[in-house]
Amino acid sequence: MQTVKKVKPVTPPYPFDAYSKIISPLSAEDGGGFMISFPDLPGCISDGETEEEALENGKDAFMSWVAARADLGKPIPEPSARPSDFVAADASGRLLARLPKYLHSRLTQRAQREGVSVNSLVLAFIAAGLGQS
Repeated sequence: MQTVKKVKPVTPPYPFDAYSKIISPLSAEDGGGFMISFPDLPGCISDGETEEEALENGKDAFMSWVAARADLGKPIPEPSARPSDFVAADASGRLLARLPKYLHSRLTQRAQREGVSVNSLVLAFIAAGLGQS
């Protein structure tokens, strides 16, 4: 007979939005959709059919992960980087870039293979290049 321990919800010491998140496409062999992970929270992962669903499911995983850590008496890691740490006063979040046609074509083909938009793919590459993956 299995024993299931009910863990009480807790209020996280840091909000969900304070933590870096990585959303990446899952291969067809892995069931497709998207996976979300949190570099500061080892083992805290979830998935979803869409990026939005992965993010919503990630919130549930985050709350469960925090509650389980608290129940075990383990500390909740502080976010290593907060978005506000990187936002310059004049940063709008908008970036326009001209690309050589061959590069745009390769990005489009890769995005189609992975089932994501070119914008999502480029953002994933930028995040990986900046050490957020």
